[in-house]
Amino acid sequence: MGEGRPERGIPDGLLMAVIVLLLSMTLLVWATTGLAALFAHGAWPEAVTLTRTPLALRHLVTQPRDLPAAWPDTPADSLSGYGLFWGLLIGELLVLVVLGIFVVGTVARWKAVRARRRADALALVESPRTAPGAASGEVSVPAPGAAPGAVAGQEGAPAAGSAAASATGPATGPMAGSGTEQGAGSVSAAAPGPTPIPNPAPAPAPSPAPVPVAVPAPRSARSTDPVGAPAAGPLTSGPLAPGVFYGADRGDLAARAVLEAEGPVLVTTSDPGLWSGTKDSRAKLGPVHVFDPSHLLDTPDRLRWSPVAGCTARETAAARAAALLAPVRPLSALDSATADAAETLLRCWLHAAAVDGRPFRQVLRWAQGTAAHEPVRILRTHVKAAGGAAGELESALTGHPQRREVAQELTARALGALSSVHVRDACNPHRADSLAWESFVAEGGTLYVVGEAIEDPRTRPGAMPLLTALVSSVVERGRGMAGRSSAGRLDPPLTLVLDDVAAVAPAPALPDLVAEGTAQGLPTFALMRSEEQARARWPHRALVG
Repeated sequence: MGEGRPERGIPDGLLMAVIVLLLSMTLLVWATTGLAALFAHGAWPEAVTLTRTPLALRHLVTQPRDLPAAWPDTPADSLSGYGLFWGLLIGELLVLVVLGIFVVGTVARWKAVRARRRADALALVESPRTAPGAASGEVSVPAPGAAPGAVAGQEGAPAAGSAAASATGPATGPMAGSGTEQGAGSVSAAAPGPTPIPNPAPAPAPSPAPVPVAVPAPRSARSTDPVGAPAAGPLTSGPLAPGVFYGADRGDLAARAVLEAEGPVLVTTSDPGLWSGTKDSRAKLGPVHVFDPSHLLDTPDRLRWSPVAGCTARETAAARAAALLAPVRPLSALDSATADAAETLLRCWLHAAAVDGRPFRQVLRWAQGTAAHEPVRILRTHVKAAGGAAGELESALTGHPQRREVAQELTARALGALSSVHVRDACNPHRADSLAWESFVAEGGTLYVVGEAIEDPRTRPGAMPLLTALVSSVVERGRGMAGRSSAGRLDPPLTLVLDDVAAVAPAPALPDLVAEGTAQGLPTFALMRSEEQARARWPHRALVG
């Protein structure tokens, strides 16, 4: 009798709401009393305490105009009038209501945007993939010698197949030796001569639905097959092999490469959907970090990294300078001397900032001509500075004036993104960021490097130099770990899924990674829009795996 009867009593949620409301009103009345007296007399009243506020609130409910009676221990001349008190209280309530509505609306909108992006990404990754010719039209053809009616047409036309079967069925005997072939779904013409009347036969049992044999359409020249690889089947067949992939629609391929990786993964992309569609799956295998200096993603958890890190070693400073200048480096051989001078300046500045503990933004100040001789002094006097670095920097600064000016302008252009507050913050790491950066490979984690796709970085590089330097640093770190291992390769491998790499982070070492990365435990998936884009970024090397 009592089963299914709802429980009686006050719900816990309602009880907690009432308690919170009472506490809030108590705090609000106490603050309003003090603020009203402060505005009226310039001082906080005596004996207006938080513990006495509940009794004062009870009295004000019955006598809203008798403010001194609500606070009997407080001198009446130190309190304000009831008009100022209630005006402040109502104003504070209105402000709190407006703020509450704004916060609720903002949180609801943020959750809706995240849910929509997650749903779109999951639909993109988990959508069933059809055969290559399904989108371009399929023609169902029967196998040679198949029984009549064994091949059905497209869905929605079963009657055509059954009509063809009934029309061709009785003529199997006389037509067997005529050599006439029957087309799928066609009705054979009546043969000359008398047609035998077949004996009535019982209705056959319904056969299972036939499976059409699809004839694939010709392969497109802009397919997403790796360069030099044989024609592959559907994306769902077998593991994905590393290589270079061209095509406008690369989302499914990049997501599959990320999800199939067995070890740590480095991902570059300009598509927030790739991050939102794969981060949850990768989080089950290890830590997930995001380097997003332009704030393209909807996440507060971003990794910070300074290009100065590790530049106390002269070789690291040289590699870092080359990576930072790669997006803006001129391609003409006539400008090679200027590019080399810019690389020398940036290498010495990075080394000076690293040995002296300066932040990365100090390098931008030096590149803009502020305290240009300060790094020379640091390199000449600091005990950790590499020998000869001070003379090399001083020679570059006092050399050909026009070449020096162009080199400084080139360096300042590469570091121009530091004028943004978000980018400066992304280059100012804390200790937790440094630990996460150093351990994500060993922990099997995932690092997403996200940036805006830029087609002409030599005029407006944005954050591309920073992203390129980070990717190159991860690659060099992986190579170093592979070289120190007994097998000469990383195990498990560090998978590099470089989506839109030519427009996000054109690392100078990409041709070597495509050719030799798999042998070192650095399998590389380089995804780009076209071969022309690849030749524009790496004109002197071919991307062949």
